[in-house]
Amino acid sequence: MLCCIIGLTLMIPGLALFYGGMVSVKSSTNMMMMTFGAVAAVGLLWVLFGFSMVFGTSYGGFVGSFTEFAGMTDLLEPMTTVDGLPISLFAVFQALFAAITVALISGAVADRMKFGAWMGFATLWAVLVYFPVAHWVFAFDGVVTENSVGGWIANTLGAVDFAGGTAVHINAGAAALAVAIVLGKSAMFGQLRKPHNVPLTLLGAGLLWAGWYAFNGGSALAAGNSAAIVMVTTFVATCAAVLAWLAVEKIKDGHVTGVGAASGAITGLVAITPACGAVTPIGAIFVGGIAGAVCVYAVGLKTRFGYDDSLDVVGVHLVGGVIGTLLIGFFASEGMPNGVNGLFYGGGIDQLWKQAVAAGAVMLYSFVVAYVIAFALKKTVGIRVSPDEEEQGIDAKFHRESSYDWQPA
Repeated sequence: MLCCIIGLTLMIPGLALFYGGMVSVKSSTNMMMMTFGAVAAVGLLWVLFGFSMVFGTSYGGFVGSFTEFAGMTDLLEPMTTVDGLPISLFAVFQALFAAITVALISGAVADRMKFGAWMGFATLWAVLVYFPVAHWVFAFDGVVTENSVGGWIANTLGAVDFAGGTAVHINAGAAALAVAIVLGKSAMFGQLRKPHNVPLTLLGAGLLWAGWYAFNGGSALAAGNSAAIVMVTTFVATCAAVLAWLAVEKIKDGHVTGVGAASGAITGLVAITPACGAVTPIGAIFVGGIAGAVCVYAVGLKTRFGYDDSLDVVGVHLVGGVIGTLLIGFFASEGMPNGVNGLFYGGGIDQLWKQAVAAGAVMLYSFVVAYVIAFALKKTVGIRVSPDEEEQGIDAKFHRESSYDWQPA
């Protein structure tokens, strides 16, 4: 778990590089700072009361106690464990889940959102959306204390989400759609947006891929057979998604791209996240391949419906998360760590409808609350940079620094 925490931490620069390479050179530093800023804010919130809201004793299956583990002081006792792990270690692992989920949303607001407004949105969304939803999905009865009661998706509904397809990817994707709508279109919407540095994006995708083994494998909470199987399904689904994305890209556009390869990898990782402990390696190939092929087209929905999701958070994370969550209902095998059968393995539609309810509930709740938060910020402090500031670039205007020094030495 110590190694998994290090792996998850590497996802922070991974996401920053992945997003930072895809935006204009005029706002690359700002894009990366959104990731680091969100992680820092959520980390503090997590220790103060976030862990308690997620894993404290439940109020009706909706959210955990705000005060039960406030400040995490009660988690420092050496005999306090989760499946034999010190709870403090488990808490840091889960803190990184929270921080990275919030940071994912920033890709939808690239080039045009005030940094202060982003930090306000990230803080409010973490408290009002991520912490409750993570409680629904990750807080199993009796996880932290013997008599603790957890969230409704994990315990009452019984939907499968091994590492966060609903709580992380659908959650962040729905919020990204909401804030993109409130924020409005950038000046470049509808025009060809060229990433300023494709190698940075590929490097970021590679770091994320490496960190995802910690994300998914670490959710087994032990270096045993379950973690090993999960790493196999994570690997093969990602490979299938890259090939599917590139194949569709070739058929559709006549060429393959580095950004396409990076996006395909992330799509496969997103889709397998909820399913990595439920599907076989062959099932994982289908999960990754289907997601990779579908999400190529899903990223084009923003043009059709007129919302400016700058870096395709909706097309990759929301759509990919929904695909992975629903495909559990088809490809799950009881021989895998989650121990359930999907439709193709004789399980009927029981698991499929559970998956659909979980995905729909998270999507609706996250979208509505994120929209309200973004709209309230827009009407109070303002969230959009001015047209002149957008034209000049956020880096120079708000941060007084550029990503690259173009002056001769």
